Amino acid sequence: MFGLTVNDHVMIAHSLPDEFFGPAQGVHGATLEVSATFARPSLDEHSVVLDIGEAMSLLDAALSPLRYANLDEHPDFTGKLSTTEAVAEYIGQRLAESLADRPEIGISIELRENPRAAITYTVPERA
Repeated sequence: MFGLTVNDHVMIAHSLPDEFFGPAQGVHGATLEVSATFARPSLDEHSVVLDIGEAMSLLDAALSPLRYANLDEHPDFTGKLSTTEAVAEYIGQRLAESLADRPEIGISIELRENPRAAITYTVPERA
């Protein structure tokens, strides 16, 4: 299996209005470090997983609707808690849509909101 990882970050605002989240219930900002890994069992005809420039452009496009957004007002998070896990799923699904013509490429996302913890999400149909 081969993998290509590209990264970026995105600054968001959101609230998590449930007692479970303690002080994060109120509106607060977060800077999320984002890594997207694209994988495939064998290289393509150019001996790559995916062109690095294309991978970076795809990640940028997936993050653009989130940049400086208040996720409490974002239409894709209406009625949902915008946890880090939910944001990772959102990014993964946007990337999967962008690569709909290349279903052989696996996609997984890692989001880091603090230096000591990260979450990962693998697009199920892209595992």
